[in-house]
Amino acid sequence: MRVSGPQTLVIDADDTLWENNIYFEQAWEEFFEYLSHSSLTAEQARAIFDEIEIANIKVNGYGAKNFAKNMVTCYRHLVEREIGAGDLERVMGFADRILRQPIEMLAGVEETLEYLLHRSHDLILFTKGEAEEQRLKIDRSPVGRFFKSFEIVREKDVAAYRELCGRFGLKNEVTWMIGNSPKSDINPALEAGMNAVFVPHERTWTLEQTPLREAGPGRLVVVEKFGDLQNIF
Repeated sequence: MRVSGPQTLVIDADDTLWENNIYFEQAWEEFFEYLSHSSLTAEQARAIFDEIEIANIKVNGYGAKNFAKNMVTCYRHLVEREIGAGDLERVMGFADRILRQPIEMLAGVEETLEYLLHRSHDLILFTKGEAEEQRLKIDRSPVGRFFKSFEIVREKDVAAYRELCGRFGLKNEVTWMIGNSPKSDINPALEAGMNAVFVPHERTWTLEQTPLREAGPGRLVVVEKFGDLQNIF
């Protein structure tokens, strides 16, 4: 399909523009190896960790620093040996390295953003998480120049999308949310009345995976990669 006329494209950042979750997965793998549990499989331990994250996100939010705190909580809960000097610092260190990872742009992102801007579309970056961490990623990335605004929120739910549309005076029929997360990018945007483009990422965080919403006033388009946006807009 091809959309005619200028559109407002609200674009996710993590795992849509650049790699993100792979670094959290690497930290988790290092954590589980260090935990060296005698009976729990990696999947069983991760299920316990996910429960801790779900509970703590409601209070502390997202980001590498809170991920580190959750790993410490999980370590205290599961470790089978006496916690020694430096153990918790070692656990924290697995997550601290996430903040020092280079920004690895996903294929086709920069040239596609340049194309979209050239086609007179308005681009808004809309991301959730810890504000300082997200701002640092934006500042370190090469794509900031393409966006008219950077919006960082604690949670991307229906209320957040409606607030965004109200603040910028966006018209739902020409506004699209573009991202990799059904839970945070696609479903709430559709429920808020926007259109959406789902750009899947094979390593999307487990807690962001949920069935795509099929019903809603807006249109839903599914593509294979970010560069496919050039065939739509």
